[in-house]
Amino acid sequence: MIRKKILVTGGAGFVGSHLCERLLNEGNEVYCLDNFFTGQKQNIVHLLGNPYFELIRHDVVNPYLIEVDEIYNLACPASPIHYQYNPIKTMKTSVMGAINMLGLAKRVNAKILQASTSEVYGDPLVHPQPESYWGHVNPIGNRACYDEGKRSAEALFLNYHRQNDVDIKIIRIFNTYGPNMHPNDGRVVSNFIVQALQNQDITIYGQGNQTRSFQYVDDLVEGMIRLMNSRDGFTGPVNIGNPNEFTILELAQKVIELTGSKSKIIYQPLPSDDPMQRQPDISLAEKELKWKPTIELEEGLTKTIEFFKSVI
Repeated sequence: MIRKKILVTGGAGFVGSHLCERLLNEGNEVYCLDNFFTGQKQNIVHLLGNPYFELIRHDVVNPYLIEVDEIYNLACPASPIHYQYNPIKTMKTSVMGAINMLGLAKRVNAKILQASTSEVYGDPLVHPQPESYWGHVNPIGNRACYDEGKRSAEALFLNYHRQNDVDIKIIRIFNTYGPNMHPNDGRVVSNFIVQALQNQDITIYGQGNQTRSFQYVDDLVEGMIRLMNSRDGFTGPVNIGNPNEFTILELAQKVIELTGSKSKIIYQPLPSDDPMQRQPDISLAEKELKWKPTIELEEGLTKTIEFFKSVI
């Protein structure tokens, strides 16, 4: 059996740790690169005994050389609390990290996948959002370090493909949740679960009628691997998300129900540039990758709640 050598940047993060485990289980040699700004060693500690797994402490802002067949570029803080903590660092990670990983892919002739985001659509004026939509983004707002960093990374990937024939894939990830989320990462699912398990008030911004589409992490990992293995010449970008739409209020009520919590719901003012609607059009993923999500919200939340019970 020929083992592919695969580099996962941000491999100790929430999504990266699940991807590393899946790639190992499929018989690959996996190099997990992380600077541990938001990644956590506990996410991958159970993999350290595997002889085909290697952990590398490194920041993608600096070049890195390694011989690999494939690169999954996931390195970047992904929750508003973390990416707004050091916005310059967030932009450097998105832009310089992309340049460094694309340079590596070009040098060693590796296929490379960029983890982009639904944030490239901003506060969308088109609903649901197809990949052809250019977005409605505030380039100088509080979220711009992440939104524009990821938009720049997509441009870099396409230009390396057009100019240098680098084999690229771009995935646009919509709201994802599951085990290994950081309890304090500020994302809505983890916030609600942690508050509910501790019987604290559940905080909703605005009236709670803004909508999100939540996908379980296993569905995302499946989509990533299918995109990496998709036909030559298909670069994406391709949306990967669950098109079932829920209001934030519905999510809060579901979490309270599943945890049996005594939490009350309280309302706070809406933060700036918070999109009112977010829902993927996944027809391209269905056509090109034969992919669609299989885990619905209640099943996924139940698994995620069990994880948080074990870490809180």
